[in-house]
Amino acid sequence: MAILLSGGTVFIDNKFKKSDILVDNGSVVSVKPSIDVSESEIFDCAGKYIFPGFVDVHVHFREPGFSYKETIKTGSLAAAHGGYTSVFTMPNLNPCPDSAENLKIQTDIIKNDAVINVYPYGTVTKGENGIELSDMNDLADGVIAFSDDGRGVQNGEIMLEAMKKAKKLGKIIAAHCEVNDLLRGGYIHDGAYAKAHNHRGICSESEWKQIERDIELCKQTGVSYHVCHISAKESVELIRKAKKDGVDITCETAPHYLTLNDSMLREDGRFKMNPPVRSEEDRLALTEGLKDGTIDMTATDHAPHSEEEKSRGLEKSLMGVTGIETAFPVLYTELVRKNVIGLERLIELMSISPSERFGLKSGIKQGNPADLCVFDLEREYEINPADFYSKGKATPFKGKRVYGRCVMTICGGRVVYKEI
Repeated sequence: MAILLSGGTVFIDNKFKKSDILVDNGSVVSVKPSIDVSESEIFDCAGKYIFPGFVDVHVHFREPGFSYKETIKTGSLAAAHGGYTSVFTMPNLNPCPDSAENLKIQTDIIKNDAVINVYPYGTVTKGENGIELSDMNDLADGVIAFSDDGRGVQNGEIMLEAMKKAKKLGKIIAAHCEVNDLLRGGYIHDGAYAKAHNHRGICSESEWKQIERDIELCKQTGVSYHVCHISAKESVELIRKAKKDGVDITCETAPHYLTLNDSMLREDGRFKMNPPVRSEEDRLALTEGLKDGTIDMTATDHAPHSEEEKSRGLEKSLMGVTGIETAFPVLYTELVRKNVIGLERLIELMSISPSERFGLKSGIKQGNPADLCVFDLEREYEINPADFYSKGKATPFKGKRVYGRCVMTICGGRVVYKEI
């Protein structure tokens, strides 16, 4: 049966209009001020906002290999709960998708269990070992892009060869940029909090130095290159300059880097992620990057772990926090309601820009896939991990008061989450 979303404020062509949306056979059939269809399931969206489904280019759904942390099913349900209709799963799995055979293990699970669109990355190197390229030719048709996320490719010659191969295949390299020799056993930002509490710090250079290297390789190869989870002011400036120089480069940052700084850390594993939350100066540089277009999109780096793995404090807990169910309300509350950016820009960052960069159809328009989310922007509530669909409950935003509740998500014309 067709679905009619009636009376909502709809994001169309980069602005908001009061409209009805008719969905049938998985697609948007019509977007008009008023639609009268007798045989349809009608949802009253008066007072609600309807956005194109969010796209997260950086998630960890942990399956195959680590299903005690998350599964394709629980991760995709969590994504739908957060308004996401498409996600890209990182390849640090067991087995990791470094061959067509290993990729099929993951895609079979996706086919059976995912409630939204789940697009896997393939690895850059075999076993993410940084030494030998993966079977990139065989993987190309089945992956959204290539990444060795979780570790930086340390050898510049290997990265150069990967870029040349990706360029031939018409694929993006999405890079976790980190120089291992500069980590020095650190686990939070090398800043005031680390010094005051006797923690080992991770310097910003460990991130931006590899971005600097890869920009030069991009200039040699012309590859399409995407930088994962930037956190440092130097990274913003390098990418800003590279864009001005004509490099085919995009980047993402995450809600925690945009809304937290290292003075807000607590002695709790839910504040530990890689790269770490950095200084207020870094945070402000990131927000400037959002405003001037240097930063192209937000991504959550949703990285669930078990309760025990996140209960060991800052030093010994595993890196990574959950984020896909809190991303919109946190960013809406901290950036839009505080007039840092407009709501239109937030939707561009969370949906339009990632879609366009990675070749997905974007926006709410006739003929496009019916991937939509409905939000009550006036709804205020407290973030409570007990309400998460994700297995991972560790979030630095626990207890935070936010605005913006997802009340419905539609993916491919199917209602995959509904509160109204």
